[in-house]
Amino acid sequence: MKLQTRAAIRYAKAVLSLAIDQNKADEVNYNMQLIASTIDDSKELQVVLSSPVVKLETKEKTLLAIFGTSINNISKGLIHQLIENKRLSMLAEVAAQYTIIYDFHKGTQAAIVTSAVPLTDDLKEKILLKVKNIVGKKVTIENIIDPSIIGGFILRVGDKQFDASISGEMNDLRRQFDDNLYVPKL
Repeated sequence: MKLQTRAAIRYAKAVLSLAIDQNKADEVNYNMQLIASTIDDSKELQVVLSSPVVKLETKEKTLLAIFGTSINNISKGLIHQLIENKRLSMLAEVAAQYTIIYDFHKGTQAAIVTSAVPLTDDLKEKILLKVKNIVGKKVTIENIIDPSIIGGFILRVGDKQFDASISGEMNDLRRQFDDNLYVPKL
């Protein structure tokens, strides 16, 4: 586990504790999902947040202009705290860790399915049912589209991953071929 990930988990736990005390854990979870997805979707915002050249005041104004009325005071407080501690570059990671810890607190687990094409509703339901039976918890599903896997899917639940993608199978075959390749010595 990276040092920065540990710090992100500590911040996320502190925010969750405050949110629970103020009975706003659900609202903060929505804010954290918004923050994480917005930063992940914007390369420009990632550059601004990680740049040592951009002043902290500018970063704060940028974030408040983007999220302003969309997030609550607890989420704004996290941004201010990260700025004060010169750790604003961790904002997306803290937001992502908050969601993971929040799901654990609620007794749910996220299943991430990466597929070449969007999953049908019927297939999502089948996957949800299967994963729920395996983990024994309420499960939410997130579908990530990645055409590079060619076909099939990759299922990630917690720290476990099941790769049933065509690209995964091709990589396995390539490794087996390389391992069994006989090169005669001259």
